[in-house]
Amino acid sequence: MAKRTIAVVGLGGIGGVAAACLALSGRHDVIACARRPIGALTFEHGDDVSRVQLTTLVEPAAATVVDWVLLCTKAQDTASVAPWLARLCGPQTRVAVLQNGIGHAERVSPHAGSAGILPAIVYYNGERIAHDHMRLRHIRGHDLLVPAGPVADEFAALLAGTPIDVGKSDAFVTFQWRKLLINVIANPVTALTRQRIGVFHRKDLHDLCLGILREAVAVGRAEGADLESDEAERIFETLLGYPSEAGTSMYFDCLAGRPLEIEALNGAVVSAARKHAIATPLNAAMLALLKSISDANAETASLSA
Repeated sequence: MAKRTIAVVGLGGIGGVAAACLALSGRHDVIACARRPIGALTFEHGDDVSRVQLTTLVEPAAATVVDWVLLCTKAQDTASVAPWLARLCGPQTRVAVLQNGIGHAERVSPHAGSAGILPAIVYYNGERIAHDHMRLRHIRGHDLLVPAGPVADEFAALLAGTPIDVGKSDAFVTFQWRKLLINVIANPVTALTRQRIGVFHRKDLHDLCLGILREAVAVGRAEGADLESDEAERIFETLLGYPSEAGTSMYFDCLAGRPLEIEALNGAVVSAARKHAIATPLNAAMLALLKSISDANAETASLSA
């Protein structure tokens, strides 16, 4: 395909890995939009370690319209990057939203003008070891999944030949809810226990996790997802197959004292449940607990700023 200009907004674990993979391919002009200048990234993938040169912008005023934007911030930070999107997006721009949760287009469209929005489900584990050091772990299957169609084909072509594999599906809503099901237990439990994925092998957590999942499955079905009768058990078994040493985004944010993405995860389940009059007490409990931690983290950050 023709060379494209790609802006990656947000250099956390997901965005840092995406920027490194695209820059390593050498097939496109890659611009990282971040809070601080980074001239190069150390990128770990399996046994390989590379040093990747990177063009970084730290002020939206320096940005111009690009062909593609990969939006890799946390869902709750979408509004804060509106100045970046205003400068990067034109009528022909496509914005791939690599965020957790659901409702990607509704969340991003108000800030992206006339640009097209492509929601993406992120399956790969991107760990930010330092501000300029990223590690990619594959989980299973595709690394990213997007709704099938011509725009999806172009997006997959952007990443062809990189370590990130892009899948396309006509059943995107169902897969989106299945990823949300993973997140409504993986993120809260690792954050609250401050342990990585291996914590789920504790037998005393199984009933709690299955209860959270069964509530969310009922909501997902009401929202149109085609979920199986044993979906909760399947999702939990999938999670048990993840690398024990992998961490979740909320786990890392909790350790770093950052605000948490809870509204886009269990919060999305609780919000959708209200529309259908479905009781979700366990998801509501996770939401309340993690919101209290998130609010305290945000207050501490504002006092130290």
